Amino acid sequence: MEQLTSLKNPKVMSWRSLKDRKGREAAGCFLVEGRKMVGEALASGFRVETLLIRENTDPDISTQSDIPVYCLPPHVFDAVCETRTPQGIAAVVRIAPRPASGPRLIVLDQVQDPGNVGTILRTADAAGFTGALLGPGCADVFSPKVLRATMGSVFHLGLSFPDSLPAALSSLREAGFSILSSQLDGDPFYQRQELSASFALIIGNEGNGVSPEVQAQATHHLRLPMRGGAESLNAAVAAGIMMYDLTRNLEE
Repeated sequence: MEQLTSLKNPKVMSWRSLKDRKGREAAGCFLVEGRKMVGEALASGFRVETLLIRENTDPDISTQSDIPVYCLPPHVFDAVCETRTPQGIAAVVRIAPRPASGPRLIVLDQVQDPGNVGTILRTADAAGFTGALLGPGCADVFSPKVLRATMGSVFHLGLSFPDSLPAALSSLREAGFSILSSQLDGDPFYQRQELSASFALIIGNEGNGVSPEVQAQATHHLRLPMRGGAESLNAAVAAGIMMYDLTRNLEE
């Protein structure tokens, strides 16, 4: 285990840059913090490049012998991490997710709030969805706030980041997928027409909903009932309700 003590060390400066999207894109890596997230990363198909341990901390986690481990004094470790209580362990992970695949996909169209993106991915994982497509304009999946909200589900789902969401949905539709657009002017969700065995559910931007170009690719345009005075639901809440209803017949 190598010890680094200076904030000006090139490795430390590189790890600190992972807090920003530009730094993550330049390095091709992201940082996860805490025992649960590091354990999820180690058990996943992602490549863990480096483990960081806070001085005088027992990480209580098994690691592969070929992963470099660095011991950092508190002032250095805390400067690298964003969480104030990261349990004394963090990991640098290579950005190389497996592509989204399978019969149940969640699609995010310019969902910008990191908490919403992370919560939707976590719920998709729990509900039995098999992958996620995130179009341009979405919050960065590998940002600290999104990663914390996923609670490790980012390592369970296939993830794709198409340059053109309409083109990606068109390909899915040609492959036999039902494409469901969630929108306030759609047909009643609980009275929807029959779906294909494979389907993709689209969740739109918090303020503007699903964009017209993406709506145009949908085979179903659906809305949840608003029986009270509220005009709409939070994007993550609406996504959760719909995802669980769409997968309610899956075997436990």
